[in-house]
Amino acid sequence: MFQLFHLTPGKGGSLQQQLREQIATAILNGNIPVDAPLPSSRKLAQQLDVARNTVVLAYEHLLDDGYLIARERSGYYVNPDILSGQVTLAEQPESDTRGEPTHPPIWSKRFKLNPTDQTNICKPRDWQKYEYPFIYGQFDASLFPTVNWRECCRDAVSGPSISDWAADRFDNDDPLLVEQIRTRLLPRRGVWASSDQILVTVGAQQALYILAQLLLDKQSTIGLENPGYVDIRNIAKLNPSQVRPIPVDKDGMLVDDRLKGCDLVFTTPSHQCPTTVTMPIERRYELLKRADEDDFVIIEDDYESETNFKSNPIPALKSLDKNDRVLYIGSLSKTLAPGLRVGYLVGPAEFIREARALRRLMVRHPAANNQRSVALFLERGYHDSLIMNIMRNYQTRWRAMDEALTRHLPESHDQPTFGGSCYWVKGPEGLDTDELQKRAKEESILIEPGAIHFLQEPAPKNYFRLGYSSISTDRIEPGIKKLAELIHSMV
Repeated sequence: MFQLFHLTPGKGGSLQQQLREQIATAILNGNIPVDAPLPSSRKLAQQLDVARNTVVLAYEHLLDDGYLIARERSGYYVNPDILSGQVTLAEQPESDTRGEPTHPPIWSKRFKLNPTDQTNICKPRDWQKYEYPFIYGQFDASLFPTVNWRECCRDAVSGPSISDWAADRFDNDDPLLVEQIRTRLLPRRGVWASSDQILVTVGAQQALYILAQLLLDKQSTIGLENPGYVDIRNIAKLNPSQVRPIPVDKDGMLVDDRLKGCDLVFTTPSHQCPTTVTMPIERRYELLKRADEDDFVIIEDDYESETNFKSNPIPALKSLDKNDRVLYIGSLSKTLAPGLRVGYLVGPAEFIREARALRRLMVRHPAANNQRSVALFLERGYHDSLIMNIMRNYQTRWRAMDEALTRHLPESHDQPTFGGSCYWVKGPEGLDTDELQKRAKEESILIEPGAIHFLQEPAPKNYFRLGYSSISTDRIEPGIKKLAELIHSMV
């Protein structure tokens, strides 16, 4: 029985947690006989070379959870009740042909959609092990407010809080979180909304999917920035709808006659994805005027709204909208953590009502305990402090990136004016950034080729994106220098 358990310090939780989970798994798998006592805490502790208290606490937890029963003067035994109700495979009759498959479904002929056929951005899951991770959209663990976040998570699972959020909410969101979005997050961008104009989503991604489901069909045309955000293009093509490329210049999406005939227009005006340019206020008013004249609706993805380095940033497009033509998307992925999957959608109450009904069919609502944790984090001002800390660090890295690129890859970029967390770089003509990515990876450098962001074929191959949200300042200059040497060796 001792051979069942192997504890590794620093991996997969505390030693006590590892032991508890391994004993529970062994019980459920039938590896521990019901009528045999488990080793004494002293004996098992000696065998595993851990403190006896570790074993004692693991046993007590398993006793409380119903995996074990205690017999006086005899020790701990498997609780037979924990195994009741489990399915056991009876011996198959001779006539049963289930042993070998005969006519499995041909799945490729049954699929009505094939999302795997689409081209998507792929990021290495082990990006943390690279020396120069210029990867976009990941967070820096050193900036994460662990203590404050743990406090909010703990308070979210207190007795009164659990009673508040654990019941079936049907399609409702946590009112505290909605209030924090309404009074803390949106006013930063000049957006004012009532509670019935806000929907919490599983990240900005779900908001985009809901919008596409509600507003696009085969007869619809959506205008997308070119180059632009890959996932909205893929979502739009799944429905399917007609996709119209709208060029981007130094001031963001062009506003001209190409917008005529669009039903929906997607834009990232504050920090254009991926070029990082910011749409000036004059063009924002021009876009809103066009929306009225040509009768289309605008999706504003304000995905990096919090990471700006200007004391007086340009207000969100939504804040300038007087005719309810802008549907606004925000999230906490670029500040708190992308893994939390907390976003929000803002629009007219009539629209949000339909979006809520559709979300109910998908997931009902994002996990209520997570909503409460985030709400407490916002309410206590921890998010405001986090933003200030992120901006201080990002601004330092922003400057370091600009200086390094100017020194080693001159005339390859324009410094983002709004802020954000990445640079869009144009390499020399003839550079293949797919090949550059492979060679850079061998040198422990991660970059993201830019061709995937273009709608036209063939897409230019000499653009790439460099993120700085997950790389320390001291590694930026040497990383860019090594990358520049690679580029110069290739062209």
